[in-house]
Amino acid sequence: MQRISPSFITFVSMKSDKRVLLGMSGGTDSSVAAMRLQEAGYEVTGVTFRFYEAGDETGYLEDARALALKLGMKHITYDARELFRSRIIRYFVEEYLRGRTPVPCTVCNNELKWALLAKIADEKGIYWISTGHYARKALLGEQCYIAPASDRDKDQTFFLWGLKQDILQRMLLPMGDMTKENARAYAAERGFMRVATKKDSIGVCFCPLDYRSFLKREVPMEQLPGRGYFLDEKGNVLGWHEGYPFYTIGQRRGLGIHLNRAVFVKEVRMETNEVVLAPLASLYKKEMYLKDWNLISAHRVLGAETVIVKIRYRKQANRCMVAQEENGHLRVSLLEPLESIAPGQAAAFYDADGLLLGGGIIL
Repeated sequence: MQRISPSFITFVSMKSDKRVLLGMSGGTDSSVAAMRLQEAGYEVTGVTFRFYEAGDETGYLEDARALALKLGMKHITYDARELFRSRIIRYFVEEYLRGRTPVPCTVCNNELKWALLAKIADEKGIYWISTGHYARKALLGEQCYIAPASDRDKDQTFFLWGLKQDILQRMLLPMGDMTKENARAYAAERGFMRVATKKDSIGVCFCPLDYRSFLKREVPMEQLPGRGYFLDEKGNVLGWHEGYPFYTIGQRRGLGIHLNRAVFVKEVRMETNEVVLAPLASLYKKEMYLKDWNLISAHRVLGAETVIVKIRYRKQANRCMVAQEENGHLRVSLLEPLESIAPGQAAAFYDADGLLLGGGIIL
């Protein structure tokens, strides 16, 4: 007779229990997620992560605590600032210094935020974990997938391609069938006007608008390369730039150079501190390679005929064929050329129905 370990029994008991740990930022989405989970019969514990605070900005903590108190929820804060700095901010800065385009929100979700939720939930004996992401969950056989949100303008599946089954199986996504307008109305109808009128966050949480200024604050002046040449595709000098880390593939605005034609960043050369400018037509490619990839179901991607790839949030989808190289990287052959493929960016795979199949980081 096979013995069943006590840890397995505990795990099954946790899964059947309607308790959930919810990441609460103090914003509209996670606040409405808390209300919806409660109305669905879950006992919600909120956790607010202290990832990054500019100056003394801690209003989000008070907002999350106040909501939890009003809803009769347990609430905790978790100071992850050192971890966030060492894993996300350091990565962000180093990628730019390598001439690459970082994807901090993707890395944070796939390697930090959901992993921390699972860790804290385990410590508290809670199985389910949740956030206010606009995405849905689908079960096909024994495999869990992330499906697109009803609100395609807010769909956040692109950032979640790196999550594996140990996380996917435990996820609850209560915002997946709502639009942002619905969420605001939902909060207002229940008397939470502060929640209903919260402004949306814009850009990267620790660097919402100008990453150049952020780099200059984070990197000592002597470690920045200084001025270098803008070149055309033939190697002719077009002018000066401020230093290669301040430019990304596909960039057109903020170049600081005025020509009688539209030009875009085609290449960033770290070794020589040069930036190549070219017309948009020169930025199209039919192939790219991925590292650090994750596939939820490899047979639905490798060699499949109906794989869709996206390289930017809210951008067009392209059909592709995917194969694994001998060196372990994925080769993505695009059926239609795609412009501004930047090393360091993420690429996410979907099927024809919008199910997230995985993704990776562009080499």
